[in-house]
Amino acid sequence: MMSPASDAPNKPHPKPPSRRWFASLGMLALLAWVTTGCHRDAATQPPATAEVQVTVALPIPKAMSEWDEFTGRLVAPETVEIRARVAGYLDKVHFREGSEVARGDLLFSIDPRPYRAQLERAEAELERAKHRAVLARSESERAKSLFQTRAISADDFDQRTQAAAETGAAVRSAEAAVTAARLEVEFTEIRAPIAGRIGQALVTAGNLVSAGSSGATLLTTLVSVDPMYCYLEVDERSALRYRQLQRKGSRAAEVGGRLPAQIELADESGFPHHGYLDFVDNQLHPSTGTLRVRAVLPNADRTAAPGFFARVRIPAGIEYQGLLVRDVAVGNDQGRPFVWVVDGGGTVSPRPLTLGPLTDGLRAVRSGLQASDQVVINGLSLVRPGLKVRPALVDMRPSPEATNSSAPNHRP
Repeated sequence: MMSPASDAPNKPHPKPPSRRWFASLGMLALLAWVTTGCHRDAATQPPATAEVQVTVALPIPKAMSEWDEFTGRLVAPETVEIRARVAGYLDKVHFREGSEVARGDLLFSIDPRPYRAQLERAEAELERAKHRAVLARSESERAKSLFQTRAISADDFDQRTQAAAETGAAVRSAEAAVTAARLEVEFTEIRAPIAGRIGQALVTAGNLVSAGSSGATLLTTLVSVDPMYCYLEVDERSALRYRQLQRKGSRAAEVGGRLPAQIELADESGFPHHGYLDFVDNQLHPSTGTLRVRAVLPNADRTAAPGFFARVRIPAGIEYQGLLVRDVAVGNDQGRPFVWVVDGGGTVSPRPLTLGPLTDGLRAVRSGLQASDQVVINGLSLVRPGLKVRPALVDMRPSPEATNSSAPNHRP
């Protein structure tokens, strides 16, 4: 009996697919994927001839000046240390610390009773000297008459004349003593020598204060407040450039014979304070290589105080005709500023610039731009060199209405 396996006919086994067949299949799949991807990319990209809508504006011409900025420190033009001129016990403090005082205001008073007593004694000595002088003059007049009649000798006449002269000198000495005593009484009232802001009272009532040229007691300090001085250090290169510009006549015109200066404090911007330079030192400091310059800052509103830091800018050349553009339109290519400009054919191209400071909310352009250039101010992310665009011209300076319309609308 035969097994079932032996009954089946002998059939040949199928051959496995060859490696060449798998390679051909992979190449077909890769070709189909690349073809599909290329069609997809071509469908998603815009045509090369498509125009982009952008907003452009013309630069605003404006007369501008070159300025150099420096850091300075404010100093009071007048600073006085209030000290006692006579010794004694401090009787009263008459001011409020930190307040402003006028010239001649009473600040401190020292017990005046000892000095008034000295004044009365000096006045009494003066009266005595005057009486002695009157008597001596009378005796001198009588001696003159007697000498003319030969009733007295020449020696007696000379003695009486000399005594009259001595009593006259004694009167003048007594008058000087009275003046000195009266001054000491006056010095018991210490008054403000200048107008300004008073500091802290360093001595309170009841304390003994001393006088003298070296050991006088310091009572307080007083500084002037309007105007203020701002001292700044100008580097040697800038100082030489200023002198060269002045020789060439290219320096900014002085106002009233004074070079203008603009100043801003630490919490300010835009240099709101307008002053002038009134002093330039006569030599360069050898250790720092800088030249000391002083600016005068009007301080009618009492904003500034001695010791504050300030930024000062001074003109570095004559006025020139510059251009203003929106600061958002300025791009940066590895530290080189530029703007996108649309020509007459609607083609965009970059324009490198030399920039200045912010002026009236816009960026100053010193060179690289013309007043007729159309600067792209909106749609900057869409432009590239050589791109054809449809420019819409607007004003370079944004209007208040445009600013308000950019805010979200909350009306229902």
